[in-house]
This record gives sequence, structure tokens and C-alpha cells, in this order.
Amino acid sequence: MRGLLVSGTASGVGKTTVALAIMAGLRRRGLAVQPFKCGPDFLDTGHHTRICGRKARNIDTWMLSEEANRSVLRSVARGVDVLVAEGMMGLFDGKSGNTEAGSTAEIAKLLKLPVVLVVDAAKTARSIAAVLLGFEMFDPDLRLAGVILNRVATERHYEMLRAAIETSCRTKILGWLPRDQTIAIPERHLGLQGAAEAATEDDTAIDTLAALAERFFDLDRLLELQCGLKLNEDQDSGVRHSQSEEAVRIGVPSDHAFSFYYEDNLDLLREQGSEIVQFSPLHDRCLPTGLDGLYLGGGYPELHAEQLSNNRSMLDDVRAFAASGRPVYAECGGMIYLSKSLSTASGETFAMADVLPLSMQMTGKLVQFGYVTVEFTEDCLLGVKGTTVRGHSFHYSCIVSRGEAATCYRVQYSMSGKEELEGFRQGNVLASYVHLHLRANTKIARDFVAAVRRARMPQAVTK
Repeated sequence: MRGLLVSGTASGVGKTTVALAIMAGLRRRGLAVQPFKCGPDFLDTGHHTRICGRKARNIDTWMLSEEANRSVLRSVARGVDVLVAEGMMGLFDGKSGNTEAGSTAEIAKLLKLPVVLVVDAAKTARSIAAVLLGFEMFDPDLRLAGVILNRVATERHYEMLRAAIETSCRTKILGWLPRDQTIAIPERHLGLQGAAEAATEDDTAIDTLAALAERFFDLDRLLELQCGLKLNEDQDSGVRHSQSEEAVRIGVPSDHAFSFYYEDNLDLLREQGSEIVQFSPLHDRCLPTGLDGLYLGGGYPELHAEQLSNNRSMLDDVRAFAASGRPVYAECGGMIYLSKSLSTASGETFAMADVLPLSMQMTGKLVQFGYVTVEFTEDCLLGVKGTTVRGHSFHYSCIVSRGEAATCYRVQYSMSGKEELEGFRQGNVLASYVHLHLRANTKIARDFVAAVRRARMPQAVTK
């Protein structure tokens, strides 16, 4: 299988732009491109999906086991011409400064993907060879297949960089990009602008990226790169539901306000006999009919707080759904939506669904950032007491009032080592700031769907 992993010398060097351009260029050639993102990021995967027309997947050696990562890769490789993964941070940056744990380099070696390194060439000349030489020598076991130079000022500048690299380094130059503001993706406090918004504002960016790749990248040589992992081995999650069990319908909000989901989470719910039913809390007046459960993911509810608050019929429907005893699981933005109110950075306060006795406030800084390990301190929608699962936390808001909400999570933050009680539970409602990756513990998908199925049984009996 042809495949490669785009990484960078550091964050902010343009690896997302390069990865998107490669994807767009290969798609223009009529190839089926399967995208991946290293790490927990939701935003880059949205842009990958938009360009490739295939759902992007997250691979992550901290949240997921080695075999789970291989399973993610293998599960979507059929019918694909080339795999393209985008790294996170710098190539060797991970959980700590003395090991490769959690780094893009660890993922590249685990999945046997050759690395294409992106280097920011702005304001540098011959010194770029010293940078590249250091990356070549740092880990001899890593397959450094080539380099792409970003933010090159002129063709004359490129020729100077090329001469420096070719006389001192063994890594081949596979392309370069000029400074070009037309391909910049707008950013906001959680990172890049969402893919749906970018598509709404300007869909010509894909054509621009493809044209840049065709002009400035050696796509033929990129297509010679091979993933060394055996991709034809049969995979089984080991937790598929019995065909005799009745299917359930789980509502999943999907619009500009709610878009942060791991596609593997949805796949695991489907494997357990769930039909995923999408709806829009922004535009729909009520929930889809016949739902048995809700899974409210994260996103940007704060940017659409007024519209969400004004859609009173939807808020009333969500509140009634929760009051009926049917299961509701929410993460981050979904928890904000279930709260009593949200106060925005501009000082306005908007009423939310009032399912949980929480009052939320947007903050001017990142709160509780990083990977987390969750242990259930009580039985809950997702499993029994003592169950553990990994995920991550990334939000610019805090809880300013929590009423009598009970907790059932013990959350440990990997970076700080801090622990806190979280995971707010009320009846059949469970909400948390933590984004869980269900492939970290696939039994959670089984237990959640089982809880949804149990909750609908009395209704089925009365019919």
C-alpha cells in the first residue's frame, strides 16, 4: 500500500497546509486517498475529510494501544490507493522530553509509514541543512523519506536552499511551497476554523491546494513511498453485538456548533447495533423521531450561543428527551448545551437546555489541557465502577456553578498529574469535558449501547 506521513520540525511550520495540498493533488489525479491525523485533533480531520471525500481517522499512541492503532489503519485501507497521515507538533515531540512516547515519530515507526518532513524555510539559507541533518541523525530507525520546504520567498531562494541540502544531507527534496496567503486557513481559540465553515466561505481553496501540489511537489516520487504494515489481516474488535439484539437509534448533532467526533467512536456504536441519526440543534426545530439515545459531541456552541438559545423548541425537546429516562451522553460542547446557561466572552448570558444544574463561562485561556485517564468511580452509562479509558481535554470554558450535580469520573491529567472528580451524572444523563476515544476501551461502546437498549425495553413491551 502506498502511504506517507507528513510531519514538521515544530508546530506552526505548515504541515497541515502541505498535507492538505498533497491530499488535494492526489485526489485531482483520481486516486482514493485515506487521510489520518496523529493525535487527538478534531479540526484537521474535518479538513482532511472535506478534501479526500473519506472520513479521516485519528491515530494516537497515548490514547490507543499499538494494536488499536494498527486496527484503525487496516479497517479503512480496503479500496484505497494511498494513505496520507498528518503528524502533530514536531516530529519527535511527545509526552515527555526523554522518550518518544506519544510522538509522531513513534506512530510512524509503529505503522511503518515513511516520513515527509516539512521545514519552514523563511528567513534561512544554508543553515537549513544543519536543521535537516540533525533530524536525519536523531533517530536512525526512523524512515525519513524526504523534505518539503515551506514559505520559500522566491525561486532563487529555493535554489540556495536546494544547494545547501544536496551538498550536506541525504534526504531528498520532494517539493516546496511559496508564501501564499490564499491557502491560509483561518484560526480561532481551539485551532483552525472548522471544515464546514471553510467550505461555506470558499470552496475554491481545494483547487488552489491541488494546483500548488501539481506545480511545486514531486507527486510521482511521493507516490513511490510505501506503508510497510501488512494491511490485509482480518480485524475483529471482539465486541460486536448479537444479530438477535434489536437495533437502536442514537441521535448525534452535526452542524457548525457540534462537529467534534472520532469517526471510530461512531463506528464502534454502529458495530453494537446502533443507527447514527444526525440532526442540527442550530436549524432543526425538534429531535428526529424514534430516537433511543443521544450522543452530544463537542464543537463551538459558544460561537452560536444566541442561535442555540433562541431555538427554544429544540431545547424543550432535548429537555423532555432527558426527562423521559432515555440515555444522553455529552462531551465538552455537548455538556455546555445541556447546562443551565452559558456566559460568553463578550459578557452576554444565554439560556441552554437546563438538563444539568451547571452554569458555564467562557474563559480567555485554555483550561485543563492535555491527555487524561478516566476511572469510573460509580456505575454509569458507559460502564461499571472501576472501568478505565483514555481521552483528552481541551476547552476555553469553566463551570462557575454546579448545583447538586453528582460526579462519577476520577480524571487524571497526564501533563500536570493533577486529579479531579468530574463526569456529571443525573439520572440517565452523563456529561463531561473529556473527549473519550472509545477504541481505548471498546467495551464502553458496548455498555453504552446496552444501556440505550435497556432504556427502550419497557416502551417495546407496551406496544
